[in-house]
Amino acid sequence: MLSSTGHPFIFLLPVLAVAIFWVMAKFEPKPVGVTKKSFFERNGTPVAIYLIVAVAFWSLFMIVLPQLFMVEMSFRPKLPPIEMGGPKDLYTFENYHYFIYGSTTSSDAINWVHIKAFFLTIFASLLVAIFNFALCYPLAFYMAQVARPARVRFLLLLLIAPYWVNEILRAFAFRIIFSSSGLINKVIMAAGLIDQPIDFIGNDIALYTGLGYAYMLMMIFSLYNAIETLDHAQIEAARDLGAPWWHIHAFIVIPFAKPGIASGCTLVFMLSAGSLAAPLVLGGPRSLWFTPILYDRFFQAFNWPQGAAYAFILLLTCVSFVLLVLRLGRLNLGEIAK
Repeated sequence: MLSSTGHPFIFLLPVLAVAIFWVMAKFEPKPVGVTKKSFFERNGTPVAIYLIVAVAFWSLFMIVLPQLFMVEMSFRPKLPPIEMGGPKDLYTFENYHYFIYGSTTSSDAINWVHIKAFFLTIFASLLVAIFNFALCYPLAFYMAQVARPARVRFLLLLLIAPYWVNEILRAFAFRIIFSSSGLINKVIMAAGLIDQPIDFIGNDIALYTGLGYAYMLMMIFSLYNAIETLDHAQIEAARDLGAPWWHIHAFIVIPFAKPGIASGCTLVFMLSAGSLAAPLVLGGPRSLWFTPILYDRFFQAFNWPQGAAYAFILLLTCVSFVLLVLRLGRLNLGEIAK
């Protein structure tokens, strides 16, 4: 626990955060040989000061401190409130030990349920990201390079309108559609393709479809923003030279849209891996997903240090995935954050 001597440092953290962002804005790097106005000249001094203070406070209180508190808590034992800060409140790896062995003291058995759920969540989230890319890329290319502005606006309205409904309500709608007596089974059975309804929920088909749909906009907008900036003359030149359509996409469009592809894939992967509503609503009785287990550590077992350890494992995996995507795509963080 924090001692009384650490409290002044806590109060100095906002000042330190503002100072860091102030220095970053004041000494903003400029391209060699290019005349560029400074951050304060572009925005005006009052607006620039407001932006620096707002971003500093947001970064500190919404990102940095919560994550640091979570990491610190993950190394604490579960203790009654009266014993917190006492001689038993020491840093320990027992919460991570529990994730592997299912016990804070014994190493006799492996905690296969939680480990399997974790790796299944990561693998399924990766599949959802790949599925979303395959589904959204043709539509994003059509909107960015083919469709007229009026049609683009109409398509954007069709894409955005369903998201005016709450995510949980959309998940329940998917559960109704994919149920044994739902619309999809009725249509397939009416067509004579099957005699018995397919268990879409029990086989996690509803879950993966719901996750893909829930975060589809993240992929479409990332791809659309990247492909829209591609000069259409490059595509026309390739066609004039006789390049087939697959060659144009493989060697012109996709390499150019790498930042958008990386941004969309990382967003969909992280949101899918951290999703809670869809696994709870669309998951079957045998479904394994890591976030409900994490939720159970916090609010069923009331073991917040253990929940923090599980959350940190998931966070570390998501950050590693982002770094891997950047490495494979030979990109930097600034390129996918545009």
